[in-house]
Amino acid sequence: VQLQASGGGLVQAGGSLRVSCAASGLTFRSYAMGWFRQAPGKEREFVSAVSSSSTSTDYADFVKGRFTISRDNAKNTVYLQMSSLKPEDTAVYYCAADNIFGSRDHSKYDYWGQGTQVTVSS
Repeated sequence: VQLQASGGGLVQAGGSLRVSCAASGLTFRSYAMGWFRQAPGKEREFVSAVSSSSTSTDYADFVKGRFTISRDNAKNTVYLQMSSLKPEDTAVYYCAADNIFGSRDHSKYDYWGQGTQVTVSS
């Protein structure tokens, strides 16, 4: 199984960025997908998740109204559209796959990508 995250970069505060995660080696349409992030010196934290068929989504309070998760099962890809970015959004963003939707606990996720760095300058 491979989860390849991409799309990170440097953006100014208030800007937008979309990160993507391409999956292979698993039946993508059967897995819920999540995004987590980890800033230096901090714990990995839940950002958002989407169910296998996109019928349900979940967002951490600190990104509600700013981030949107989506997926394209035909392309085996999950996206995280980030808007109104803040310096505190700076982190490595990881995608992960879970066979059950609804967990915000990173230890419940089965597969992980390598992460993509998002840096928001003030």
